[in-house]
Amino acid sequence: MRPQSSTLAPFRHKAFRTLWAATLVSNFGGLVQAVGAAWLMTQLTDSATLIALVQASNTLPIMLFALVSGALADIFDRRRLLLAAIGVMAGGSLLLAAAAWLGWLAPWSLLAFTFVIGMGQALYNPPWQASVGDLVPRADVPAAVTLNSVGFNLMRSVGPAAGGLIVAGFGAAAAFAVNAASYLPLLGAMLRWQPPVRPRTVAPEPLGPALAAGLRYVALSPNLMRVLARASLFGMSAVSVLALLPLIATSHPAGGSLTLGLLLGCYGIGAISGAALNTRIRARLSNESVVRLAFALFALSCVALALTDNAWLQGLALLPAGASWVMALSLFNVTVQLSTPRWVVARALALYQTATFGGMALGSGLWGAIAGAWSVDHALLGAAALLVVGALVGHWFSQPEYGTLDLDPVNRFREPSLALDLRGRSGPIMVMVDYRIAPRDTPAFLRLMALRRNIRRRDGARNWALLRDLENPETWSESYHIATWDEYVRHNLRRTKSDNIVGEKLSALHQGEDAPQVHRMIERHSVSPADDLPLIGRIEVPGS
Repeated sequence: MRPQSSTLAPFRHKAFRTLWAATLVSNFGGLVQAVGAAWLMTQLTDSATLIALVQASNTLPIMLFALVSGALADIFDRRRLLLAAIGVMAGGSLLLAAAAWLGWLAPWSLLAFTFVIGMGQALYNPPWQASVGDLVPRADVPAAVTLNSVGFNLMRSVGPAAGGLIVAGFGAAAAFAVNAASYLPLLGAMLRWQPPVRPRTVAPEPLGPALAAGLRYVALSPNLMRVLARASLFGMSAVSVLALLPLIATSHPAGGSLTLGLLLGCYGIGAISGAALNTRIRARLSNESVVRLAFALFALSCVALALTDNAWLQGLALLPAGASWVMALSLFNVTVQLSTPRWVVARALALYQTATFGGMALGSGLWGAIAGAWSVDHALLGAAALLVVGALVGHWFSQPEYGTLDLDPVNRFREPSLALDLRGRSGPIMVMVDYRIAPRDTPAFLRLMALRRNIRRRDGARNWALLRDLENPETWSESYHIATWDEYVRHNLRRTKSDNIVGEKLSALHQGEDAPQVHRMIERHSVSPADDLPLIGRIEVPGS
């Protein structure tokens, strides 16, 4: 059982309150637009695949561009990145409204516009999620993530119904215009927010190495990989309901945009209920139990939707689906946030979103194709079967618990005084650390070095090796390479308090009064290849 802060605790912080309220308005506009786009597509085509691709066009950009956004968010000012993203979404929505008003939209142009707005969302999500840690203390992060889910799903309970009314009364163009206007409060709140400024001790990381660092960190973190795998599977299977709901709505004799809005509203009410119970459920169940429960409840919802044609029963079946959606995705999000140090948190969140929304994009196309080839019921039952598989997978790849590691930076590193005049881009740098280890401590030393190897590689080291002196077996040397001096400084600044425990235990095993000796060297060739060429003709081979 884990201690939980109050669900409302983040509201103590003014910046969080202001941005949360502005995001509420923006979410309302986004959901109104989603109803408008989904319904307009049913009027432009009867292709089940194209109708399902409306959902994919919103999620595919997040899969494609979230990692770049996450890297930029870890390198540059997150507030400026958020403002740029808001501009893209507002501009795309305004152009979409104009095109719909003028009657210029066809199925593929509608998908193109929603894809552009999705690109803005892809740019916005990682820096916004990573900024939660700047808006509230670490202890309040789970509650803040839950409140963000509550805000979105509060609007999901009313936004789709309002969108249905707007589309029915004024057309899809009005729904798109409402979304464009909904970004204004968020823009104002973001302009007023002054996030904490962290002093830089090293030049900003280039984009390419930053992307590689994010991928490397997550790939070498088994707990994060488990979260990403389950999130992708959940997104792929659970998106079936959102992707196929327009088809379910049109299957009713009197079905229209209002019916679609009401069904989405039921989904939103279920999500709010799930968010309200989230803190209590997490306090009583392990993370893996919560995830299995979410998979199982969503599977039951899919089966119920497939087996009934009654709109009221379908609305009831959507309640546990919405609750499961919030329970699973908020848990995945919090686990990534609290299992990742701040220097790479936006990139880790971006990869989580890439996995989740990539699964959603793939699932939207898959379930739409199955619905077109067979029926909506077959697609829902297939999604239910995949959800059951997702629950069973936890037997082998269970979700990690969070909050057990101290991921704050150690902040003990001081850049050494060098005899050579190096630039930040100078390199490659080779580092060697010498230890004297008593024979009796060798097994413990090797176990710690296995952990040290993973930490070094995760934080940017290459070609890590452990060497033992043949003439003095008590002497061991740890060696690794870093591309540049700036990268070496970053490598040391990335060390967390949790990782530093391994270093302290290694120092305790070291024999001698002094600390383990560190050698920092820059690789250089003593003779250039051009100087070697004249010598080739003078080489004498014995016995020739």
